[in-house]
Amino acid sequence: MDGQSGMRAADADREATAERLRLALEEGRLDLHEYDERLVRTYSAKTYADLDAVVADLPGPTPAERAAVVPAATPPPPAGSVTEDAGTAVVAERGGGWLLGIWMPWLRVAGIVNAIWLISSLGSGHVGYYWPAWAIGPWGVLLLLRTMSGQAGGARWHPTGRDRRDRRERRRAR
Repeated sequence: MDGQSGMRAADADREATAERLRLALEEGRLDLHEYDERLVRTYSAKTYADLDAVVADLPGPTPAERAAVVPAATPPPPAGSVTEDAGTAVVAERGGGWLLGIWMPWLRVAGIVNAIWLISSLGSGHVGYYWPAWAIGPWGVLLLLRTMSGQAGGARWHPTGRDRRDRRERRRAR
């Protein structure tokens, strides 16, 4: 074993090789099956030589101006969408998009449990105990309070997943 090729590879080296394979897949240099096989070999690699063997037949990264993969343009956020600002997100009140975001899960669950209750009542031939109130009642009260405080305070503030992404990036950098 000579020089660096015999040295043990780190997790960051495996991640860099996996990223290179992902780019090769996006550029059409690898098919999905071959990408999967090489990815398995990448994460099981122990030395730099093992990692080099995985990408030996691939050219280096293609410059952005010559790449076949074109980055998507970022469209402007629609009204009521989430925009990030210094680790927090604000959901704009315009358009009521934040209201729909808060109430839509509740509406879905309410529809499902009410349908179950209705079907069971029709199947038994008499109107049964209205048990969905226990499932959707307390949740609805909390959402109502949240909605009222949001309308009184203007825009709704809540933390984003940015903290989680920052922690992940710091872990990868180590």
